[in-house]
Amino acid sequence: MNVVDSSGWLEYFADSPLASEFAAAIEDAEHLIVPSISIYEVNKRLLAQGRHSVAADAMILMQGGRVIGLDPSLAIEASRQAVTNKLPLADSIIYATAIQHSATIWTTDSHFKGLPNVEYREKAGK
Repeated sequence: MNVVDSSGWLEYFADSPLASEFAAAIEDAEHLIVPSISIYEVNKRLLAQGRHSVAADAMILMQGGRVIGLDPSLAIEASRQAVTNKLPLADSIIYATAIQHSATIWTTDSHFKGLPNVEYREKAGK
């Protein structure tokens, strides 16, 4: 199972040099877990960039995976991960979702760097 962090989705939708690093996980909808907070983050960023048609297409593609909402058990696990790993709110929810579904996280977000079951890809220039 795979969880693509918001940063990975944004690389993919921007067709950046790192897009291919995330393509296999994104395009394998049968094994794709999508935290609902990722839908929020990606849509917000694309809309803020004025990329409305890309945002609409992104929302369709993201909902092709198994969308996981925040429930009490996930919120409790996310709070544990936030404290243990010093993760911001959205990242802790994404990480807890991956843990609950035995999934690998694909990301460029340095908050996840070095955590178990994370495939971190560094952006050029970092």
